[in-house]
Amino acid sequence: MTKLVRVIIGSKSDQEQADKILEYLELFGIDYDFYISSAHRKPEQTMLLAKNAKSDGIEVLIAGAGMAAHLPGVVASHTCLPVIGVPFQGATLAGEDALLSIVQMPTGIPVATVAINGGKNAAILAAQILALKHPEIENKLDKFREDMRK
Repeated sequence: MTKLVRVIIGSKSDQEQADKILEYLELFGIDYDFYISSAHRKPEQTMLLAKNAKSDGIEVLIAGAGMAAHLPGVVASHTCLPVIGVPFQGATLAGEDALLSIVQMPTGIPVATVAINGGKNAAILAAQILALKHPEIENKLDKFREDMRK
């Protein structure tokens, strides 16, 4: 099956937060691929993951990082696909540094940004974007919302 979402995190230390993203993508039956690729330590790999996403069948990217959190912006600069940024909480500024780094993108290179450690919402937002084209995901979102109301 075609993978529709590419999830990229900047460091292995962010795996626990990434797992929340993956859990919710699986909840909606969304196939994904997953990479650890730092914007600073692996810039070429990160660029290629973004540039090749569309030709790989990807429709939405989720990029999560902490501290300076350049990863979502770097990813967005190399693709016109929607990019959702997830700021991860760091030890120094409780994730506020990551949040500001992601949300303050310059005009022309937007990154949709969720709350600090908001990986579940990033997956839900990706599902909402995909639901515009994929009715089976829309049906799962409808059921998810109905279950929340109950």
